[in-house]
Amino acid sequence: MTVKIGLLGFGTVASGVPFLLRENAGKIKQAAQDDIEIAKVLVRDEAEKSRLLAEGHVYNFVTDIDEIILDEEIAIVVELMGRIEPAKTFITRALQAKKHVVTANKDLLAVHGSELRTIAKENGVALYYEAAVAGGIPILRTLANSFASDKITRIMGVLNGTSNFMMTKMVDEGWTYEKALKTAQELGYAESDPTNDVEGIDAAYKAVILSQFAFGMTIDFEHVRHKGISGITPEDVAVAQELGYVIKLVGDIQETPSGISAEVSPTFLPKAHPLASVNGVMNAVFVESIGIGESMFYGPGAGQKPTAASVTADIIRIVRRLKDNTIGKDFNEFSRPLQLATAEDVRSDYYFSILTPDVQGKMLRLAEIFNAQAISFKQILQRPTDEKEARLVIVTHSMSKTQLEHVTKQLEESQEFQVSNIFKVLGD
Repeated sequence: MTVKIGLLGFGTVASGVPFLLRENAGKIKQAAQDDIEIAKVLVRDEAEKSRLLAEGHVYNFVTDIDEIILDEEIAIVVELMGRIEPAKTFITRALQAKKHVVTANKDLLAVHGSELRTIAKENGVALYYEAAVAGGIPILRTLANSFASDKITRIMGVLNGTSNFMMTKMVDEGWTYEKALKTAQELGYAESDPTNDVEGIDAAYKAVILSQFAFGMTIDFEHVRHKGISGITPEDVAVAQELGYVIKLVGDIQETPSGISAEVSPTFLPKAHPLASVNGVMNAVFVESIGIGESMFYGPGAGQKPTAASVTADIIRIVRRLKDNTIGKDFNEFSRPLQLATAEDVRSDYYFSILTPDVQGKMLRLAEIFNAQAISFKQILQRPTDEKEARLVIVTHSMSKTQLEHVTKQLEESQEFQVSNIFKVLGD
């Protein structure tokens, strides 16, 4: 028996799927215990179809989604178009037509994942999406299966290759944010509109999905606080280096006594921390649990072959379950009611960069403001900027989000200080 699939899209990632099916055919057939055939490929229009045929591709390209949805021989639909629409409509129709679906669409899953999983369950079909988080790193199935006996307490991750490439250049070579972004765009890592990557939105989408697999709770995208790297200055990078830290854009999901907290933000990582050495476009997921302890999963977070490898692994799993007649199980079977952490339970050390026109007496005044919120200092630096003002740098001991909110408000209302930046600091 041959299992037929329909590809939606034939861009960079989608064209990697037939490469793997061809180059690793023997192992794939042994794992799937059936042949896998790409029956049809949906493309945008006749012009794209003509171009692909002229390039020598020999697939059955179609321009109407109905040619795949209504084809009873196609068992699996693989959506690799990206963006929310028309992908959501196409996936919904495929699931309702009782076709199994594989997708790498993190944006769609973060916003509409619950709805799509419900539709899949109602129709007894599979919805798999290993490639939606960290590309080629097999993290979702690892969390679902290998950590089944373990209790995860925290997940941190460098989850966006574009922003990590930029931060690597800013840290290692002293580039400005503007130069790093321009180079990332020239190399094709960043889009012409880089907002999702540089403002932490892409990583926040991935945090939503990770929360389901690690903690069994489905959080909404709106529950993930996110702050990007566009406000990081060379001064922040230099101070971090001086104090023994590296700045990374880190997704952080943790369980507290009151519930889970999810955040994406620039973070000062101690240079000895494993995530601090994740450079360039690479991704990593760092897991803390009561059984294994600390573990890290590292690899390419995007790219044709790494992402296609995760997509193809999902296809193989579906084909094998069809063979074993065990299809229809949820990709992730761990589920608990959502409990969000209170601000008082979410704690971290913090870095404050504060400008003041006159440093005399200001350190004492800052100490009074922080002491009023029961916040103590771990490190203090005075950095000259120019003759008109000074930069005061403070790294605090652990404080809650409530304390952070109160002290930030007091600083902003003060006529004596201008808050330049506030970043999380991962304690030693």
